[in-house]
Amino acid sequence: MGSIHRLIETHGRDGALALVSDEERPLIDIAAAVQAAENGKLGITYAGFCQTALPHRQLPDDQHWERPGHKVKLVIQPGVIEDRNGVTRRIGVPYGSRARMILLYLQTRAIQTGNPEVELGGSMHDWLKRMDIPICGKAYRDVEDQAARLSACHLTFFTDADGGRRQSKESIVADAIQLRRPDDRQGTLFTETVRLSDSFFKALREHPVPVAEEALKAISGKSMALDVYIWLAYRLHSLDKPTPITWAALHGQFGAGYALVRQFKTKFIPNLKYAMAAYPDARVEEAGEGLILHPSRPPINERVVARIA
Repeated sequence: MGSIHRLIETHGRDGALALVSDEERPLIDIAAAVQAAENGKLGITYAGFCQTALPHRQLPDDQHWERPGHKVKLVIQPGVIEDRNGVTRRIGVPYGSRARMILLYLQTRAIQTGNPEVELGGSMHDWLKRMDIPICGKAYRDVEDQAARLSACHLTFFTDADGGRRQSKESIVADAIQLRRPDDRQGTLFTETVRLSDSFFKALREHPVPVAEEALKAISGKSMALDVYIWLAYRLHSLDKPTPITWAALHGQFGAGYALVRQFKTKFIPNLKYAMAAYPDARVEEAGEGLILHPSRPPINERVVARIA
């Protein structure tokens, strides 16, 4: 993947586009956008989400979600919401790229401000626009739907600790996430802030993982690529030697919905390429039985991270 970034450095974006296949052109666009970024802004995610993930597709409203990772398992139970008429209904677990981006925003702002109460309103609208997520039409309805799902669900992280199994049952937020459309005049119906639950905020502060905002923007519509990117951001810089990981292990972590490893592999490899295009310093190679992860520099400059430490 490093060859993509070298092509851009040598020939520029337009020159590199002329030298690659149609299949590789999206990779050039992602890599060029990340390499051109000068703002050095960072995002934050909880370490638990680097090892497990939300579903990629919608599940039945009454179905819970389970996902194992390295020494951790995530279980999400669907919740119940009440509409403006007082009617309650079950709502399924959050899924897809929009849910991931909302979570990244909430976690980032909470760490940046040192406050579990996170501003929505204009601040979140501005961030969504920066991430190239439209704030009108279907895209915004999707954001509203995923915000409601995140508000209602209950998640449990099961982690290996001290030779046993420890569970931490959380609500991500302490009250409902309600978003105001830019043209909405009924402000009293919508909250301007949302508060992360105390337990989730504590876990986030103890185990934050920095990621590059420009990388999130470049792959914001690709849920598996986002998962792979934050996983690499978490794993690669902490390695001290090349580390193999099998296709079976990758399938267990990322391959929900794919019964066979070979089916999953066909889907995973393009998303790995997207993630690596967004992470120029990532050193990962494909081996016969899986991947080899190599020690790599973190995706965000340590001086940028130090500003919020």
